Amino acid sequence: MLSPFDDLPIHQIAAPVRVVGTSDRNFYDRYYFNLHACREDLFAVFGLGQYPNLGVTDAFVAVTEGSVQQVVRASAELDDRGQPVVGPFSVEVHEGLQRLTFRCDAPEETVEMEVTWEGGIPAHLELPHQNRRGARLITDTARFFQTGRWQGWLRVGDHRVDVVGDEWWGCRDRSWGIRPVGDAEPAGRPSDQPQGFLWLYCQMQFAGSSILYMLGEDRFADRSLEEGVRVWANGDERPPQRLGRPEHELHFVSGTRWVDHATLSFRRLDGPELTIEVTPLANSYLALGTGYGMDRDWRHGMYQGPLVVQSRRYDLGDPETSAGAYGLVDSLARFELDGEVGYGLFEYAVLGPNDRYGFGSRH
Repeated sequence: MLSPFDDLPIHQIAAPVRVVGTSDRNFYDRYYFNLHACREDLFAVFGLGQYPNLGVTDAFVAVTEGSVQQVVRASAELDDRGQPVVGPFSVEVHEGLQRLTFRCDAPEETVEMEVTWEGGIPAHLELPHQNRRGARLITDTARFFQTGRWQGWLRVGDHRVDVVGDEWWGCRDRSWGIRPVGDAEPAGRPSDQPQGFLWLYCQMQFAGSSILYMLGEDRFADRSLEEGVRVWANGDERPPQRLGRPEHELHFVSGTRWVDHATLSFRRLDGPELTIEVTPLANSYLALGTGYGMDRDWRHGMYQGPLVVQSRRYDLGDPETSAGAYGLVDSLARFELDGEVGYGLFEYAVLGPNDRYGFGSRH
């Protein structure tokens, strides 16, 4: 069970570093990234995760161009946690919390890339994420977020995109802890807790700062989590600014749960309300092939064998494909705040019934 990390003074429990501090099968440790050029023609979402108590590691990249989403994904048996490598995928950290490289070295697959991240703001630790189902703690995670810039290259199909200059923005997060992963567990006793879940998570990148907007609430708008904070760009010594209670007004495409546009705001007792207009530009449907959805054959932490690498192509204009995209959506969005324009992630999910927006239990 020993690894090279055991020669460093970083232990947290009385066990080798490979052993995590809980036996919960759902413990995970994951990277998430996205990349765009502040316009709708290309939006890439990618990540890599480890599931030590399941003995699995997996990774993916999903690229949206117009009405097509291309996915390359890989799953492998987890051996050395110090090597974030899954087949053609790898993450190399050059400077912790500031600079790293993500690679998908897969010339035989539909997507290939090598891009290097440079943080534009200090990494910010979010408030703890905790949720219970009855007595059981089913979510107990830590996560930090960061916005920044990319340099490198990306190939989709037979065309290559040079990720150069100052136009390639993006955001990332690092999260770890307990969250449902892998094959479904036995349901156990039916829960009498309110059904339905609305999730909103935004990283808005402006010229001199970035804003985090986050909330999770049930069908009755009772919240399990909320946060609003502005983090100033590197070199600006001001501390993070708490913005107040997040509020929302979502407008959906008729007959769907896809958000057409939105107004987000922060309500404060000691100052004026901050209001942000949101326009989604391009969507990455994480329910399609990435592991974030409910695919029977591919979910985060699901054992696939010693190593499996696959490519998938989704026509988003096909009604059957669109119906299967129900769930978590990552949108590249334009944000307008007091005349200033920013770009970044508008992530949302409207699951089950929601009284405010008039959704029943069927999706």
